[in-house]
Amino acid sequence: MTKKKKIEPLTGEALLKKVKELDTLSKEEKAKACGYYTQTKSGVERVNMMKFLNALIDAEGIELDGKQNGNGRGGRSASYRISVQSNGNLLIGSAYTKQMDLQPGDEFEISLGRKHIHLRQIDLQDQEAAS
Repeated sequence: MTKKKKIEPLTGEALLKKVKELDTLSKEEKAKACGYYTQTKSGVERVNMMKFLNALIDAEGIELDGKQNGNGRGGRSASYRISVQSNGNLLIGSAYTKQMDLQPGDEFEISLGRKHIHLRQIDLQDQEAAS
């Protein structure tokens, strides 16, 4: 019995691309083609659908468990409402910046409407064009 070399399971964009390429195959065949299977000592291949489906969910960026901050404890969740503070400031909390994966130094353009504020993130291309 020859032992077949197992491929490393695909993740992220590579997984999504491969699944789209294999659109005519069954989900089990797609999982196997993407490396989500094991081979028993007797040579039987077993498809690991749970790992495959979880990898697809992760690749799509869907968060089923709810986000936690890095120390393992659940922080405050975003309520999508803020109030003006007594000093007139609006504070956008860390729950929002973490959810948007913002880093210190990220810049925004502010535009004001009658009773609303729009923030547009300024990326490197915008900054270079303005120079």
